[in-house]
Amino acid sequence: MQADATWFGHPRGLTILFLTNMWEQFSYYGMRALLVYFMTKELLLAQTQASFIYGAYTAAAYFTPILGGVLADRWLGKRRAIIIGASIMAAGHFMMTFDTLFYVALATIALGNGLFLPSLPSQVGDLYRHGDARRGWAFNVYYVGVNIGGFLAPLICGTVGELYGWHYGFGLAGIGMLLGLVVYVAGQRYLPPETPRTQAAGAPAPRGLGRETVLVLVGIGLAVTVFRAAYEQVGNTVALWADSGVDRTLGDWTIPMTWFQSLNPLFVMLLTPPLLAYWHRRAAAGVDQAPLRRMACGALIVAGAYLVLATAGWRADGAATGWIWLVLFFLVLTIGELFILPTGLGLFARLAPRHLGSTTVAAWFLVTFAGSLSAGLVGSLWSRFEPGSFFALLAALATVAAGLLWRLNGPMQHADRLHTGGGVAGANA
Repeated sequence: MQADATWFGHPRGLTILFLTNMWEQFSYYGMRALLVYFMTKELLLAQTQASFIYGAYTAAAYFTPILGGVLADRWLGKRRAIIIGASIMAAGHFMMTFDTLFYVALATIALGNGLFLPSLPSQVGDLYRHGDARRGWAFNVYYVGVNIGGFLAPLICGTVGELYGWHYGFGLAGIGMLLGLVVYVAGQRYLPPETPRTQAAGAPAPRGLGRETVLVLVGIGLAVTVFRAAYEQVGNTVALWADSGVDRTLGDWTIPMTWFQSLNPLFVMLLTPPLLAYWHRRAAAGVDQAPLRRMACGALIVAGAYLVLATAGWRADGAATGWIWLVLFFLVLTIGELFILPTGLGLFARLAPRHLGSTTVAAWFLVTFAGSLSAGLVGSLWSRFEPGSFFALLAALATVAAGLLWRLNGPMQHADRLHTGGGVAGANA
């Protein structure tokens, strides 16, 4: 539980988990930045085959956490699962430096990620007592670590891999994973204790996930799956439009299209502190939002972001539109993302029984897996619509998700009261 000593107003363990996560994301996104280029330019695979392998790998990376979460909760424990998972992932990244081990390396990284990914964020929730208002904000702070790693990885691993050799870039990703492992092991004394496997004498039996809670989590998962069908287009159809439908000239210079992808993590880092300060002021004034209301607002903001692109597409009427529209899109999208995604992760972590923390958090990543698949289906419609109409469709999907999340707020509060033994549902998650 929460330690007396704090860093930046939070338990010291949050800093350890933040840095561990940052380096893990650096390794993961560093490798992903190079993967398709490596397959097509070094291994000389056809584009269709390379895209299939890339999709299968990323889907597996979000599916294995379900199995890893069960292993962590029932046998390994969170700390051991994280250490083993990080070690396996580092080994997989270093295997990527050998062409003959390519497929084995991808499978190894996905397996290690399955142990690592659900256990680390579930420890964030364990740092705080129930009802601690800092818990919800902690997941926003933790989320910044994801984006720092995601922002730096393409710039460092991608540049080194492209200029000096793909294998050097993969090696840097492996070094990043090792740094995360070192930070985690060195900071063990600041982390929450493991939940004992046996109950102390006279202690109540651990609460399981009640039927109402399971149904609410399934409902949230379905709503977020619809949301991700729109949100995940950032790396798909939005990227295609940035290449073919955006005038990227700035004076005599053309802005590289990949640079726009760095705007999202950059805005996350810039916007998280003022958003946290805003939510803190609202909480102090007694007007803090319930988690699902905040998530619904986030989905609506993302719908607004896609309306920005729809407006740009309609105004251009087949011509290239100015790049400033794309910057505005990423700004609005990031604000919405910060309302919904860290809150959802924190909500799953808070509703999880302590003995099923990793398993419940892993279900959040299964939602990411399902959302990524649905985004692929929606993205296949790109060539059938004009850009403005397609982006309006994405705005409609995000709006539907917002409506579902808003309607789930009542059942969520009821399930939360049951989960806490009749207490009032917390405002933050």
